[in-house]
Amino acid sequence: MTAPEESLRRPVRRPPSWRAQAPVVAVVSIGGAVGATARYAASLWWTTPLKGFPWTTLWVNIAGCAVIGVFMVVITEIRPAHPLLRPFFGTGVLGGFTTFSTYAVDIRRLIDGGQAGTGLAYLAATPLAALTAVWLAAGTTRRVLKGRQP
Repeated sequence: MTAPEESLRRPVRRPPSWRAQAPVVAVVSIGGAVGATARYAASLWWTTPLKGFPWTTLWVNIAGCAVIGVFMVVITEIRPAHPLLRPFFGTGVLGGFTTFSTYAVDIRRLIDGGQAGTGLAYLAATPLAALTAVWLAAGTTRRVLKGRQP
């Protein structure tokens, strides 16, 4: 007889129970409500004309991604955070604030409205600008905050 394979002796990893996940679900829900409310307020404050370019959605996504860059550096590299802060603020607030679903609807609206070139430019510009915002914000945060550490 041969010895059982190593993989057969490892304990099976079970997913966390609902009870263990309830606090995470709760803070994501609360944060999502806060973020979505802030995004809606931005759309009321800075309205987009029916046939106009969706500047509000673009800037909300860029700003939210920049904040994600700062936030992730702070909680992963600079200062440890409470375990519920990341799901509350990162997933909940910033996930509710940024609006890539509205971005998709805006692209469709532009293309259906006869502005295919603008829609395609918006399609490419938004993720490029959002990723650039994360990268620049994270890099700047690292330089500024790590320079202050003893």
